[in-house]
Amino acid sequence: MANGIVVFCFLALTFRAYLVVASDPKPLQDFCVADPTSSARVNGVPCKDPLLAQATDFAFSGLHIAGNTSNPVGSKVTPVGITQLPGLNTLGISLVRIDYAPWGINPPHTHPRATEVITVLEGSLFVGFVTSNPDNRLISKVIYKGDVFVFPIGLVHFQQNVGNVKAVAIAGLSSQNPGVIPIANTVFGSNPSIGNDVLAKAFQVDKTIIDQIQGKF
Repeated sequence: MANGIVVFCFLALTFRAYLVVASDPKPLQDFCVADPTSSARVNGVPCKDPLLAQATDFAFSGLHIAGNTSNPVGSKVTPVGITQLPGLNTLGISLVRIDYAPWGINPPHTHPRATEVITVLEGSLFVGFVTSNPDNRLISKVIYKGDVFVFPIGLVHFQQNVGNVKAVAIAGLSSQNPGVIPIANTVFGSNPSIGNDVLAKAFQVDKTIIDQIQGKF
């Protein structure tokens, strides 16, 4: 009987372990305004004295300004994180504005620490994400002004403007520091470079093709 209880407890703990998910820590106070001048080394940004907090720590102005999309991919991401809005520190959220030139893209990338939810303010976007192995299934659709789409945490995703006019979107992320891993830049633009023999075998192409792609990054 005792052995049965031990086994049950072990299985229960194992099951609970599978339910654990990664997220930003929960705040232990009303707020923790980021103090960029502090030299303290912590997992995040230290708090400044709460008695010194001002309304300006919790406000940001600038998302009405269009981003410059005159670049090779035709998009511009304007972030609102703790650098722009110190009052976000420890609250587990951040925001971005994304501008797209006609047919511009926000290239495939991942956010290792955040789920992203996006809503279209202007134009129309082809959006999608790819599920993990072994399926690697593309889940995608075209969304329009007022539509919302969610990209699950850690999965490769993208957006493309599918119109002949500019598009604008706002996206919320479930981390104050979601991180971004652009697939092309990471694979072909690492420093130092990943060996072309490794990438040629991984992508099943000739090394000269890898050299050409790496040269663009």
